[in-house]
Amino acid sequence: MTEGRMEAGARLGGLDLFRGLTVAFMILVNTPASWAHVWWPLAHAEWHGFTPTDLVFPAFLCAMGVALGLSFPRRADARLWGRVVRRALLLILIGWAWQMLARPGLADFRVFGVLPRLGLCYGLAAALAILTARRDADGRAHLSAPALGIASVVLLLGYWALLAFVPVPALVNVLLGALAALLWKAAPERATMRILLAGIALAALGLLLAPWLPLNKKLWTSSFALLTSGLSAILFTGCILAARSAAVRKVLWPLDVLGMNAILGYLLSLLLSLAAMRTGFQAWAWNALAALLPGNLLLASFLFALAALLLVLALLIPLHRRGIHLRL
Repeated sequence: MTEGRMEAGARLGGLDLFRGLTVAFMILVNTPASWAHVWWPLAHAEWHGFTPTDLVFPAFLCAMGVALGLSFPRRADARLWGRVVRRALLLILIGWAWQMLARPGLADFRVFGVLPRLGLCYGLAAALAILTARRDADGRAHLSAPALGIASVVLLLGYWALLAFVPVPALVNVLLGALAALLWKAAPERATMRILLAGIALAALGLLLAPWLPLNKKLWTSSFALLTSGLSAILFTGCILAARSAAVRKVLWPLDVLGMNAILGYLLSLLLSLAAMRTGFQAWAWNALAALLPGNLLLASFLFALAALLLVLALLIPLHRRGIHLRL
C-alpha cells in the first residue's frame, strides 16, 4: 500500500469516526430516562453559553461539509443537481414526517428541526459549491476555496441581516467543513496539522468575539459558528490520527458502524425512544433504574440513554456487515 493510499484511508476513516462520534453523542443527549435528571454536559445551554452538547449538531454539519468537499471534483451536470435536490428534500421530508409522528398536529410543529435544517444547509452549501466551482478541460467541477472562504466570511459578517430573513447561519459550519476537505486534498501530508491549527484559530476567534457577540446556539451567533467549527476541526484531526492506528481503529469500530450509517442510526434512536415512551417502557425502566440507584439519579438516567445507544448499534451491526448503508 502506498503512502498516498494510506493517507486517503486514514482520511476517510477519520471522517467515519468523526461522524460516528457525533451520532453517538447525539443519541446519548436525546434519550435520557428522565429529562429532569441530566448531567450538565449532556444538556444544552439555556440561552447564552456553551456546553459539550451544543457542539453535536454543528459537528455533524462540519462532517457533512467534509464529505461534500471530498466528493469533488465531479461533473456538475443535471444528474448531480438532481442528487442534491433529492437528498435535501428527503432530509427535510423525513424530518417533517418524524415531527408529525412524534407530535401529531400543527400546534407543536417545528419547521426547522434537526433533519430539515440538515437538508436545507446541505442543499444551500452544495448549490453554492457547484455554482462557484471552476471547470477543468474534462468538464469536471473543482471546488473553489476562495469562493467558499469568502461566502463564509460574508455569512459571518452579515449574520444579523441573514437571521432576519433565513434561519440558516449554520451554513457556515458546512462551508468550513468543505474547506477542511480542500485543505486535505491540496496537501495530504501536511493537511492534518493545518486543519488542527485552523481549528485552534477559529475556536480562539469565537471565544474572543464572545464578550461582544455571545455564544448562543439558538441564535447561532457568529461567535458560536466560529467556536463550533474550530472545535469540530480539532476533533476531526483527532479522529484522523486515531484512524491511522489499526489497534485504535479496532477499538473504535462501533463508531465506524455509526458513522457509515449516521442518518439511519439517528432515525432508529428517535423511533426507539418514541416507542419506549408510548408503550410505557421508558417510565418503567426509569422507575427500575431510580430504585436501583436512588443516590445517583443522574447516572440512572444516563444508563437508559447508554442502553439506547447500544441497542441502535446492535441493530446497525448486521446491516454494516452486509454492506447495507442508507444513502439518501
